[in-house]
Formats: sequence, structure tokens, C-alpha cells
Amino acid sequence: MATGLVGVELGLYLTLRGLSAAQVGYVVSAGLAGAALAALVATLSADAHGRRRTLVEIALLGAGATFLVVLGSGPILLGLGAFIAMLNGMGRDRGASLIVEQAILPRTVTDRERTRAFASYNVVQDVGHACGALLAGLPQLLGAAGLSRTGSHQSAFILYAVLLLLTAALHRRLSPAVEEGGRSGLRPVSPAGKRIVARISSLFALDSLGGGFLTTALLAFFFFERFGASEMAIAGLFFAARILNALSHFGAAWLAGRIGLVNTMVFTHMPSSLLLVTVAFAPTFPVAAALFILREGLVEMDVPTRQSYVLAVVRPEERTFASGVTNLVRMGMWAVAPAFGGFFMEHVSLMTPLVVGAGMKIAYDALLWASFRSVKPPEEHAS
Repeated sequence: MATGLVGVELGLYLTLRGLSAAQVGYVVSAGLAGAALAALVATLSADAHGRRRTLVEIALLGAGATFLVVLGSGPILLGLGAFIAMLNGMGRDRGASLIVEQAILPRTVTDRERTRAFASYNVVQDVGHACGALLAGLPQLLGAAGLSRTGSHQSAFILYAVLLLLTAALHRRLSPAVEEGGRSGLRPVSPAGKRIVARISSLFALDSLGGGFLTTALLAFFFFERFGASEMAIAGLFFAARILNALSHFGAAWLAGRIGLVNTMVFTHMPSSLLLVTVAFAPTFPVAAALFILREGLVEMDVPTRQSYVLAVVRPEERTFASGVTNLVRMGMWAVAPAFGGFFMEHVSLMTPLVVGAGMKIAYDALLWASFRSVKPPEEHAS
């Protein structure tokens, strides 16, 4: 919920604070760079430091540093606050906490149940994202009640910090069974595991670079600047999008059971990218919103299947490494792209990041299918 809120709110808030499109992109990149650094630390130390402790500390740091964004002004201070707070302008949780949680999840189910478990995990997550996106309409309600526009948007960030504190409290209640046993550093990784992770991470880098042009913060900025959509309309749009994301995860698990994980990843993701191109050229906000909603019904179907696939094709003791490296690559690429996306919006066209990002994602889908269609997880070998 916190991530869904800040994903929509960040671009609107930075615009209100007087930042240009390019500066908005820089601040979004700074937040994702902080998230990428946290992802690296979690990958290297979570098993030894304690998974519960790591999850709690990430949430507390994010909550505390959010007040730098509330109190700061200008692109430098706002960028610093976003970096320390690890603000995720993607609008979807793909950070350090996710790495730790993904490493925990497969040990709780059998191979045949694994994809459905990841689907359930992502459904709960996207319901939270949807509710958070809806909360991004709160500043408009507070403004109508008499609060200043700046104060209204600052209140949304205070709510974000409160949600992270609640997250920390929930993480403290996790069972001791989530721990890996206090080993120092990462466990040894087999040559085969390293090859798989290196190959798939290189493809994820391309996908994530494209995705970095399409952060929720920049998309919210696009709808606001291109069509003059209100905060409430944008919040409602992303609420509907996240609900469709959530529903699509169970569809992805069902489809993967019939055509395989890699085929599901590719044959749902590529059409979603083509739909995004149509959003860029839409003549009105209602048309753009309808096309965007169609795209969101497909775009997340590769998430539980991708997570399940990565952790299925490596050995159980290599899962923290695989989860960490693949997510770290994704976070690193996300951190790079928004700065360029904001620059393109300001100096080329508002639609440029949508077209460039979609093209990169289509190329990723084609390369993924060519490279991994014959590398099957255990349950597909058994069938």
C-alpha cells in the first residue's frame, strides 16, 4: 500500500514543488538508486544478519527518511531524501524486502505449488498497490477541506511513513522459521547456477531499462501534463490498474500450468507492450485510460511466473543469490532510466519514454523466448 501510494504521489508532488520534467526524472532515479543499494546489501547480508531484522530495518529507514522529502525543497535535497528513503517511483514493490521474501517463499510449498504461491503473494501485494494508488487521491480531498495544496501532498507522504512503520511491526511477527541459519555471506553457488543467473539477468537488465521509462511516477506525470487529468482521476486509474494486476496473477498461474512458465511470460508480456504504444498516441484521457487498463490486465502476468521460474532453475541453497542478483539488476536499471525519461519528456516529447520503453520490452520478450524456452523447471520436466 505504501509503495502504491508513493508511486503515484511522487511525480505529482515533485511537480507541485516546482521541479521540471527532467528534475522529476532525476529524483525518481535517486529513489530507485537508493532502493538498488538496499537490494545489494540485502543480497549480501540478509541471511547472516537475519531476515526478519533486515526486513524491519528497511521499513524503519524508509519511514524515517521520508521526512527529508516532506521538509526538503529543490531537486538536490529532494533527491537526497528520495535516495535515503528508497522511494520507489515504480509504484510496485520490487526492492530489498522483496528479495528476502522471495528467498523465503519457495521453501513453504512443493514445486507444483510454487507458481501458485507466488501468484497469491503478488495478488496480496497488488491489492495493496491498488489501495495505495487510491490513497493518492487524498490530497485532492484534503485540499477541498481547506488544507493548502502543498500541505495536502505532504500529508500523503506522512501517511506513507506511517504505513512503513506498520510494515515493520508486521515483519517483527514473522516466524523464526524464515531464517536461513546465520551463515556468514552467501552460500557457494554452482557454475551452472551462475551461468543461469548471468544469462537471465542480462535479459532482465534490458526489460528493466525499458520499465524504468515507465515508472508509475512518470506515467502519472504523463497523464497530468498531457491530458490535464486530476489527482483523483489519476489515483482512480492506477487503483483500477492494480486491481487488474492482482486478478491477472491467478490467470498467469493457471496459464503456466498449461503452456509453461517461459511461454506465459513472453506471450502475455509482448501484447502489453504493444498496447502501451497505443497509450502514447491516444487523443483523449478516456481513450488513453481505457488502453492503459487493457495493458495492465496483461503486463503483470509475467511477474509470478518470472519469480517462480528463476527460483526453480537454481538449487534451493542458491535462491537468495538468484533472487538478489536478478532483482538487483532490475533495480539498477530502473534507477538509470527515469532520469533519461524525464529528459526526453522535457526536451523531445511527453510520449517518448512510453514508445522507447515499450520497444525495449518487446525486444526482451523475443530474446527471452529464444534463450530459455528449452530450460524447463522441475514440474515441467515431470509432466
